[in-house]
Amino acid sequence: MAEQVHRIVAAADSAIHDEPHVEGSRISVRFVHERIERGTLEPNAFADRHGLDLADVYHALAYYHGHPEEMRHVEQRRRETIDEHRKRAITEPGDC
Repeated sequence: MAEQVHRIVAAADSAIHDEPHVEGSRISVRFVHERIERGTLEPNAFADRHGLDLADVYHALAYYHGHPEEMRHVEQRRRETIDEHRKRAITEPGDC
């Protein structure tokens, strides 16, 4: 039987990323989910475009669906960060 290798790193196990991601890359589980299940890319095309093994793509999707509470927390934290940056953004000359 072939050895199964899981290359998804949880945020708690990473010193660099603040959300689960594919080991050795900057590709987050959330990004994989967005592009495949909410977007228009097929898993093969996503893997090719981002230099991943197809298995990595499916492991990321399985992680997303297998850890719903963690992924809800990741998405909420991302929305809060985006909102905070929007509040501080300079959008017009008089905003400086």
